[in-house]
Amino acid sequence: MEIPMTWLRTGIVALGLTLLGGCASGPERTGIATSFPNDELQIYVEEDVAYLSGVLDRDLPGRLKAMIADHPNVTDLVLVDVPGSVDQNATMASAQLIRRLGLNTHIAKTGYVLSGGVDLFLGGKKRTIGAGAGVGVHSWRSVEEWGSDVNLADPVHAAYVNFYLAMGVPERFYWFTLEAAPPERVYFLSPEEIYEYRLVTPR
Repeated sequence: MEIPMTWLRTGIVALGLTLLGGCASGPERTGIATSFPNDELQIYVEEDVAYLSGVLDRDLPGRLKAMIADHPNVTDLVLVDVPGSVDQNATMASAQLIRRLGLNTHIAKTGYVLSGGVDLFLGGKKRTIGAGAGVGVHSWRSVEEWGSDVNLADPVHAAYVNFYLAMGVPERFYWFTLEAAPPERVYFLSPEEIYEYRLVTPR
């Protein structure tokens, strides 16, 4: 089932470099955020590794298919700085494509993935995170309401839950993201939470 286009899983960049080490210690990891950045999506390839940065948009599935067609030797996708997405359907479709292709995903050292960027990362057959990288989540929102306010029986929840289960991530991760932070803020996961929710794969 597709998620209605009124539901956009947008990301936001937190102020302060210390928050990007958000996997760091401290009881409060929800950062004050700026407005959504307008970072152009960029993909480039070096040997068998593709590097991706910028906001995920509706063109992402096509961009990934074209990249693989031009560079069929690519085995790994490194996410450098991904502040979020403006098309959740395209983001989920891209994650599913990454999984079908058997690509591994990695968050670059000191890089970050936020919101929909986390969903793209989950597509990797093997998933690893570099030292000092930030993994940020928050509730999605529609035009009028937050995900945490939507009736539990609403099919939009099932679309997210089924996606996470297919990626090997427990259902409880979805409900955690809804409560972790409101849409205008970002909660950076601790290393313990990253492992608890199986965001990285066993070595």
